[in-house]
Amino acid sequence: MKLLLQQVVINDPRSAHNASQKDILVIDGHIAEIGDALVADDAKVVDGSGWMAAPGWVDPFAHFNDPGFEHKETIASGALAAAAGGYTTVMVVPNTKPVIDSKTEVEYVMAKAANLPAQVLPIGSISKGAEGKDLAEMYDMRASGAIAFSDGIRPVQSAGILVKALQYVKAFDGVVIQIPDDTSIAPHGLINEGIVSTRLGLPGKPMMAEELIVARDIKLARYTDSHIHFTGISSPKSVEYIRRAKEGGLKVSCSVTPYHLFFCDEDLMSYDTNLKVNPPLRTRQDMLALREAVMQGWIDCIATHHQPHDYDAKVLEFEYARFGMIGLESSFRAVNTVLPGLSADQLAALFSINARRIFGLPEARIEAGQAAVITLYNKEGETVFTTNDIKSKCSNSPFVGHSLKGKVIGTLFHQKVNIPVS
Repeated sequence: MKLLLQQVVINDPRSAHNASQKDILVIDGHIAEIGDALVADDAKVVDGSGWMAAPGWVDPFAHFNDPGFEHKETIASGALAAAAGGYTTVMVVPNTKPVIDSKTEVEYVMAKAANLPAQVLPIGSISKGAEGKDLAEMYDMRASGAIAFSDGIRPVQSAGILVKALQYVKAFDGVVIQIPDDTSIAPHGLINEGIVSTRLGLPGKPMMAEELIVARDIKLARYTDSHIHFTGISSPKSVEYIRRAKEGGLKVSCSVTPYHLFFCDEDLMSYDTNLKVNPPLRTRQDMLALREAVMQGWIDCIATHHQPHDYDAKVLEFEYARFGMIGLESSFRAVNTVLPGLSADQLAALFSINARRIFGLPEARIEAGQAAVITLYNKEGETVFTTNDIKSKCSNSPFVGHSLKGKVIGTLFHQKVNIPVS
């Protein structure tokens, strides 16, 4: 297939064409030529005026629920949601049924993910059954395609197990991903511990539960000289710990969610169960500090923590509602809304380049001769996010009804074209 994208602005700081308006000719899934006023016989021509063309975006932490919970999401429906949100690659957590803790489950995901509009890569479980007790078959999973290792939404509590995992992944330069949460501290906490939790009469969870795990795991990463990635960071103190670790030369990286940048615990005054997440939404001051950390470049990636839940899991008393929200389709627009000062180069780093470097993914460059792994978007304009924007099987999103800036046009992933083509 030949596709000619006309007058798009290249958004790749590693490209010789960065920040310039060019035509891009794609032939059979590869970028054949980049130039001015290109002409190609038999090519489908798309007017991309006002569009940005970035290296394909990567989400390093999402839940597709397949196998075992396909009523919430499947690998196929998750890939559709990813493409709608501008993502060409999604890393999925192992908290399925059965848990992705052996090569059989990894191969299942890899097989079902073939020929979808976005690449879906399994994160292998650190421990058997994600129970935090015994190491899983990490080497076999890596050989079968596991991109990283984590117990997903069930963070590893045992320092002994985590240090073994960090030592184990060194054999293949692997990465361990951890949601930092000491579950023994306020185990029944529902929202951030503070003034709002007191007013609402809901059990609180202090930021200390996050900060203790970050501090501990940084020490383990130093001891093992291995790479740990913290995801869902919500505490400014955690950011400080991670920044110091990086400055000390440790292999430490981190990601934040769009919802921790967009919402704070004050938004919970309506008891909206879609805002029940873990780690919980923090104070307004903490939220603003996280935004500043992103602007300063202390945060490596944006991770959606996409977690679909059916109606019955969310529409009930706050205490009994499940943690998590969907986030693939709203991710870019939410970040672009609250951080309009982010440059195009910063967006490319946050949504693609850094994640590819951290997890050893193939580079995606907007250069002639490279594979066509491209996200097309527009930073301008403002529209209301509605359920029509959701391609996931579930709609547990607090962003519905919010006016968000920017627009995702679509993606090119090798020969899969997910943009309007006449």
